[in-house]
Amino acid sequence: MRIDRSVFSSLRYRVAGGFAGLLALFLVLIIGQFVVSDRLRVEHIGHTEHVDVLHDTNQAVLQQMTNAETGVRGFQLTGDEAFLEPYDSGRAAAFEALDALAAIVDDPEVSRLVQAERETAENWLHAYAIPIVNAGEADADAGRLARGKALFDELRAANADVAAAIGAYGDALARDERADTRAAGLLFGSLAVIVVLAGMGLALLHQRHLLAPLEDIRGTLRRLADGDLGARCRPVGPGELKAVAGTVNDLAAETERLITAERARAARSELRQAIAAELRSEGDPREIGWRMAMLIGNAMGADAVHGQVTFQPGDRLEVHWPPNAATLDPKVAEEMANAVPGQAVTPASLPGGLAVALSGDSGCPPGMICVVRSARPEWQPEERRLLASLAREIDHTVHQFRLRLRQARLISELRVLDEQKDVFVSTVTHELRTPLTSILGYTEMLVEDEGDDLSPIQKRGLDAILRNANRLQETVTDLLLLDRSNERVGAEAVPVDLAGVVDNLYESLGTAARAKDLRWDVTTEPAWVLGDAGQLERALRNLLQNAIKFTDQGGRLECRVSAANGEVHVEITDTGIGIPPDDLPGLFTPFHRASNAMHQAVQGSGLGLAIVRTIVSEHGGTVTARSDLGKGSTFTIKLPLSQQPLAEPTRSGPG
Repeated sequence: MRIDRSVFSSLRYRVAGGFAGLLALFLVLIIGQFVVSDRLRVEHIGHTEHVDVLHDTNQAVLQQMTNAETGVRGFQLTGDEAFLEPYDSGRAAAFEALDALAAIVDDPEVSRLVQAERETAENWLHAYAIPIVNAGEADADAGRLARGKALFDELRAANADVAAAIGAYGDALARDERADTRAAGLLFGSLAVIVVLAGMGLALLHQRHLLAPLEDIRGTLRRLADGDLGARCRPVGPGELKAVAGTVNDLAAETERLITAERARAARSELRQAIAAELRSEGDPREIGWRMAMLIGNAMGADAVHGQVTFQPGDRLEVHWPPNAATLDPKVAEEMANAVPGQAVTPASLPGGLAVALSGDSGCPPGMICVVRSARPEWQPEERRLLASLAREIDHTVHQFRLRLRQARLISELRVLDEQKDVFVSTVTHELRTPLTSILGYTEMLVEDEGDDLSPIQKRGLDAILRNANRLQETVTDLLLLDRSNERVGAEAVPVDLAGVVDNLYESLGTAARAKDLRWDVTTEPAWVLGDAGQLERALRNLLQNAIKFTDQGGRLECRVSAANGEVHVEITDTGIGIPPDDLPGLFTPFHRASNAMHQAVQGSGLGLAIVRTIVSEHGGTVTARSDLGKGSTFTIKLPLSQQPLAEPTRSGPG
């Protein structure tokens, strides 16, 4: 099942948008609180500094006026003009301070009192200080002194009023700051509550519309993993999660279908294995057939199973399951006799039935397997394939059984023929030896006694008779040797040095090799085996004679004898005509000759290599051949090494 990516994208954007909004609200709260707190702090510092400046300026007014009053009083009492200097500087500085104070005051009450303080200062100047200074002489009049003191006390009182007003102004600013701080705290507290409520709302919203559906999906998947194939998700929540739940449900349904199909496939596989096991079992064919019918019937929910098969002419087997099943209508068998083997069909004469024809062959008519089910007469394609596959396996096994029966009959017939052949060979060879002995004897007598009186034509004729009689006698001897396949050939086993045997053969066959101008290399080392020296020599002679016979003029022969790893190896290699690859498998069978040897009319009976294999096999060894057509052949004999510790120097024959 496939889910549209836009579903997850929409859900992802929605969740991300909710958390992004909550985060933005939280950041606004933090930044706003920081900005407002910083602004309140700056305003507080500004207010404090402003109030301090007002206090300091007001204090400077009083200080400067005090200096001016001291200078005037000193001049009034002493007439010394030196006292007028503090008066002039103090008066000027005091009014400058009053101007500055009036300029920075932003409270109406403080501004009014500053103005009153100015007026009081000017009144002191005009009513007391200026007249004394203008008089230019000392005047210790007590009344005027008292008058000046009273006016200056009024100035002090006005300055104190300004100071008190500035203090009240500072207190008012502090109250305003505290009010602003409380308002800011209330505002940000409210925002914090809003953020918390928004977070809780978002969490509840996600819990209800996201987490709960996801938990339901997770639980459904867990139940499916635990084997509850009927588990399904509830389609709740936003559309995206409903789509996911629907997809999970589709996946669960598909999984259930696949698992059900897999279980059915496993059941069919088990049925096939059970049928195969029954087909491999041995016993009464009727019992085996009845058990297979029972397995098929139980697996397919059938009411009855009928089977018909012929193993060999006249041996027909019919099986019915269960034993009380109704007899099958003969029309069904007639209809299936013309059906295609291996295909499941519904016979027209058997509603609710399913049948598969089995193949027949010569003397064995076709059979069938028929399954009847009335409760569910409609057969599914899987059931049809199952019955067809089972029928093919049964058909194959029956076919193999027929082949084994025929093979057994053929083997029996071949055994009889082989026995007759052995009798024939034994009779012929024994019957041939007696006349051959007479022919050879009288021919040799004629050659020896009448040799001088015979004409050249007669001598050539006697030589041909003698030569062919010897060939015929060798063939008879070879046949007798091959005919004794169940007997030990030759005498008792004795230690034989194959190196010595090869050296002797080199001496005896050297003339034939030199006649064809062959280069013959012989390399030997002590190689002792247990066996019949005469028969081993005969086997090696056959191989060496073949090498000489099939190697062209000026060719090369090589014979190596070695012992290693508990084996003796004799390897004979030539550069002759070689052996075709198709002839190698039957090379060591009696009367087998290579096709190229026959085409070139090379004489031979085809018994030499068969005798080599017989002798080597009786000595517990093997003989093999490899060849490259047109380039030569190599024959290798392997025999068990004798444990007798003999040693002789390595010998090499001349080329």
